[in-house]
Amino acid sequence: MRKLLVTGGAGFIGSNFVHHVLSHTDDHVTVLDKLTYAGNRASLDGLPEDRLRFVQGDIADAELVDGLFAESDAVVHYAAESHNDNSLNDPRPFLDTNIVGTYTLLEAARRHGIRFHHISTDEVYGDLELDDPARFSETTPYNPSSPYSSTKAGSDLLVRAWVRSFGVRATISNCSNNYGPYQHVEKFIPRQITNVIRGIRPKLYGAGENVRDWIHADDHSSAVLTILDRGEIGETYLIGADGEKDNKSVVELILELMGEPRDAYDHVTDRAGHDMRYAIDSTKLRRELGWEPRFRDFESGLAAAIDWYRTNEAWWAPSKDGVEAFYASKGQ
Repeated sequence: MRKLLVTGGAGFIGSNFVHHVLSHTDDHVTVLDKLTYAGNRASLDGLPEDRLRFVQGDIADAELVDGLFAESDAVVHYAAESHNDNSLNDPRPFLDTNIVGTYTLLEAARRHGIRFHHISTDEVYGDLELDDPARFSETTPYNPSSPYSSTKAGSDLLVRAWVRSFGVRATISNCSNNYGPYQHVEKFIPRQITNVIRGIRPKLYGAGENVRDWIHADDHSSAVLTILDRGEIGETYLIGADGEKDNKSVVELILELMGEPRDAYDHVTDRAGHDMRYAIDSTKLRRELGWEPRFRDFESGLAAAIDWYRTNEAWWAPSKDGVEAFYASKGQ
């Protein structure tokens, strides 16, 4: 039985990974999570208590981290400050967690010589023009455009430096936009789904032309587990499911799947510095490691996500009113 440490395992994609690991392996999982507003202990409810341990703490706490690494066989590092708008309002937490926190983990991995996988984002590459046929690949130059994406780019570079300089056994994955269970209702897809459930008209930034490459969180989880098990040390793998959709189409599909008119939404002021298009080329991951997504079309994955939010209102309801009040104060 492998002992796996998952940082940020009570967050959105981290908790989905924990669910996936406990469903598909015999591993024992320890979750380290600070439980900021984006972490939710309830996202781990119902999992087998004999194979899951939860530790509340900060990845920048070197003493705590060292003790957890000493009793682990491998680490998957999800923990991050990740909300672009928040990074524009106050960049400091992003530096503390994404840079200093990652450094703290890498030093522990160096001391204990254990396998380390670092979760990153496609936002480190900047954005693409809407009419550009290119997609991001492992050789795309970094071009971050916000405090969030720049600190994630910095954490990626730290991982690469610790591999080369100190022999840390690490891999990196950069993923496209996730959606699915346990995603905070401030995020685009769950916000629109829960708005419809509550009888609130969905909100669309600007003209809705911005394109994101969507992947269901369970498919991301299976890809990460594949990289952890079979990835080549020092390599970076891009994770995507060929799910490019503009935001307008996503809102209209949500409304259609939920039995509402496709035009029953409102346009609101666009976000500051809103990147136009992300697109992932996951050829390397598929060709070299044999990974394929389960949700091969966006509509089926989105329908599964809608079903989850409909049947799990007790999970998202406590934060919904506060989120909508915050966006209303900004006219969004």
